[in-house]
Amino acid sequence: MPPSSLSPVSVAGGWAAGCYPGEVVWVIVWTLLGLGTLAGAFLLGRDLWRKGKALLAEMARAGEVAGAHLDAGGPAAVESSTGSRPLSDRAAHRARVVELRAARAVRRVARQDRHERTVLSWRAYTR
Repeated sequence: MPPSSLSPVSVAGGWAAGCYPGEVVWVIVWTLLGLGTLAGAFLLGRDLWRKGKALLAEMARAGEVAGAHLDAGGPAAVESSTGSRPLSDRAAHRARVVELRAARAVRRVARQDRHERTVLSWRAYTR
């Protein structure tokens, strides 16, 4: 065998065909990228599997609670326990609506004041 076939360096002092150091680095880089992608996919899949199991367990528990609620009589049981129906007293309902609207108006004014103070503070920084 000629000496040039035993080493990557040719007789002229250059690199033999197909054995550049840059190619070896890229092979290592792409191999690491592929392995990292596989590891990330495994971790993501494991996390999704655990979250899916937890979701199904919670849905089963919610189904049991809903079944127990329906077995106890559901909304009819709640209505009979309070002794009243919704909107049974229209005057009380209208008074409650007026009260809620007044509270909402107060909150709206407070929100507008906060908004104006915030805008003024922003303008102080931008001047």
